[in-house]
Amino acid sequence: MLKDLIGGIWRHIPRVFRRMTMWATNARFTVTAAAIVVDEQRRVLLLKHRFRPGTGWGLPGGFIEAGEQPDEAVRRELREEVGLELAGVEVVTTRAFKKPRQIEIVFRCRPEGDASPQSIEIRKASWFSIDSLPEGLPAEVRGLIKDALKDGVKRAD
Repeated sequence: MLKDLIGGIWRHIPRVFRRMTMWATNARFTVTAAAIVVDEQRRVLLLKHRFRPGTGWGLPGGFIEAGEQPDEAVRRELREEVGLELAGVEVVTTRAFKKPRQIEIVFRCRPEGDASPQSIEIRKASWFSIDSLPEGLPAEVRGLIKDALKDGVKRAD
């Protein structure tokens, strides 16, 4: 009975106040899309970023813009960063990070064309076999790549 009363009151509060309440009481985070791009030789595309900490090597991808679908975002990011079109785009896993507060949607896809840096943020685009991934590539990214090349990615516990 109390829940019905609260629900009734909530439904009659002006929409702007309901949205402000939701905005103020829910966590805020960014959402990104990353790509594990696998070519015909089963090599993976990695990018050396200028602004990424450590060695700079990592998966291509970036932020999803407001109203943009995740698969559209990963396609846009690859076009902007390295001029590459993608085929066979499929979600393989999602990851959540506490710092930064971020959710990442990871896709596996095939390249259509060549990759070469198009953006100031990218120093280098290179293809790597699973046995020759660059030094300094984070262990969790190595694991994602390894699982994707086995045709499946497991969710982190």
